[in-house]
Amino acid sequence: MPTRFGLTTPRALGKAVIRNRLKRRMREAIGKQIAGAPDQWSIVFNPRRTVADAPFDDLCREIGRILERCKQS
Repeated sequence: MPTRFGLTTPRALGKAVIRNRLKRRMREAIGKQIAGAPDQWSIVFNPRRTVADAPFDDLCREIGRILERCKQS
């Protein structure tokens, strides 16, 4: 079974347009870092509002760091 990813975006983050933008950015960043994911894990990301404004390279780097920490567990 491959690694699975999930995203949560509560209404407190903003209207649907903002929440969908957050999810698109997160999915793209996760896709670029998927090679670093541990096998057979289910990982749920709960992005904060700052993801909408963060530079994409920083977002990818942070997701890579999180996946690296998961591999060490």
